Amino acid sequence: MNRSEYGRIIAERLSAAAGPLSEEFHKHPIQSCHIDDLLPNEEAQLIATSFPDKSTMMLKKSIREHKYVAAHMDKFSPVLEEIIFAFQQPEVVRVVNEITGIDDMHPDENLYAGGISLMAKDNFLNPHLDNSHDKDRNMYRVLNLLYYVTPDWEKESGGNLELWDDGPTGKPREIHSKFNRLVLMATHKGSWHSVNQVKVDRSRCCVSNYYFSPRPIEGREYFHVTSFRGRPEQPVRDLVLKGDVALRQGVRKVFKNGVVENKHVYKK
Repeated sequence: MNRSEYGRIIAERLSAAAGPLSEEFHKHPIQSCHIDDLLPNEEAQLIATSFPDKSTMMLKKSIREHKYVAAHMDKFSPVLEEIIFAFQQPEVVRVVNEITGIDDMHPDENLYAGGISLMAKDNFLNPHLDNSHDKDRNMYRVLNLLYYVTPDWEKESGGNLELWDDGPTGKPREIHSKFNRLVLMATHKGSWHSVNQVKVDRSRCCVSNYYFSPRPIEGREYFHVTSFRGRPEQPVRDLVLKGDVALRQGVRKVFKNGVVENKHVYKK
C-alpha cells in the first residue's frame, strides 16, 4: 500500500470511532485516546517486519533516555516512509482535528523528532516534556501520534507509554504499547510522559508523528526545550536533570536554534 491507501484506511477507522475517541481524549489533564486494530493485520505485520535492525539507527543514550531513532526514511524500507506520511494525509488530519478539537494543525514533513523508534531490553525514556516548538520555532507542538507495531507485545514486557497527569512527582497512567494500536496525546506545558523500561529481550517498535499549530493548546505563549525529570524513585537523577534543563534552556534563549545542528530532521 502507498500513503494514500494507508491514509484512507486510517481516516475511516478514526472517523467510525470519532465520538468515543473524542470523549476519551478529554477525560484527563493530559488529553489522550487510543484505537486498536488500526490497520488490517497483514499490513501491520508488514510494517513490523520492515523495521530496520537497531544497529542502523541512531542511538540516544544518557540518563535522560536510552532508545534508537531514525528520521531519514529514504534509507529504509519504503513501507515505513509510506506509513509515516499516511498520518500526514489531509483526510487523517481532518478527522484527528474532529476528535481532539485542536484547530489549525499541521503535520511535519521534516519529521522533527518524528519517524521511527525502537526500544530494546533495558531501554527507557524518563518523564519529560517534548520541545514546545517545531525545528524553526515558528509553531507549537500540539499533538503526538504514536503507532505501535510490535506483534504479541505484552503489557508486562514494559516499554509502555506513561502519562503523568499529576506531574512527574505523581503516579503515571500507563498505556500498553499494544500491537496495531494508535495513541493520540496532546502536548502542552503539563504533558509529562515517559516510557517504562523494556524488560524482555525483544524490540518494541513505534511509528511517530507530531502535529504543530501556530497557537498553543492552552492559549498562552511559552517556550521550553525538551525537559527531562527523574522518576519519583530517582531523586539524585531528578536534581541533575533539573540542572540540565536550566542550562539548555539558557543556551536556547541566546541561540534560537541551539549550538549543535539537530540531525533528527528528514532532508531528502
